[in-house]
Amino acid sequence: MNIALILSGGTGRRLGMDMPKQYIEVAGRPVISYSIRQLSIHSSVDVIQIVADPAWRPAIGEWLELEDVEHKFRGFSDPGENRQLSILHALEDIRTYAGNEDYVFVHDAARPLLSARQIGECLGGVAGHDALVPVLPMKDNVYSSTDGKRITSLLNRSEIFAGQAPEVFQLGKYYDANMRLMPERILDINGSAEPAILAGMEVYLIPGDEGNFKITTPGDLERFQKMMSENGMDSSAGTDRNKEK
Repeated sequence: MNIALILSGGTGRRLGMDMPKQYIEVAGRPVISYSIRQLSIHSSVDVIQIVADPAWRPAIGEWLELEDVEHKFRGFSDPGENRQLSILHALEDIRTYAGNEDYVFVHDAARPLLSARQIGECLGGVAGHDALVPVLPMKDNVYSSTDGKRITSLLNRSEIFAGQAPEVFQLGKYYDANMRLMPERILDINGSAEPAILAGMEVYLIPGDEGNFKITTPGDLERFQKMMSENGMDSSAGTDRNKEK
């Protein structure tokens, strides 16, 4: 079984708006609905679990019904103190209906341009591995600085990659990896793959998608709004890049 876990518990403070960024409407639809639809219609995704604050759950339920994709939705999970605790809460819920050998596909609600191709490549590529992360190569020179003022050392950019969501993990091993970090170390985790790496899980890399950016700043939101406007998007339309290939 492949379980898509959508993380939608963030507050979006960095965007400086009154509501979390994943619920802002763009082209007549909330940002979260774009990835919900892509995951719902993809044949490789069996069920969907969503981390969301209780206050937003009725609205999400309405969007699921409006999109006619509620058939794959399995349930909500509570947000945690940080992103990784939100994931752990969801893993605990997922384990009530999924097995240790199943895979969890972790995606951010604020990444609305998830393509069918990337979903397929992630879920197809993880077979035989403990985990999978799509990555982007570094285009610029990369330096290390211990004080943020002076270059401490040079880094080989051919060996440095930027990780993206979605990331895929084998449920049982990933749950155990997260539990090893409880109760305090998990609060220092910044990326979904960190618990897997610390636990010695094999994390396989595949090429990422530069178009699958995360809406974090006002500039990111403007970029997404412009893309949807240029594509003539409305509440029922999709983009060419999101067609399954």
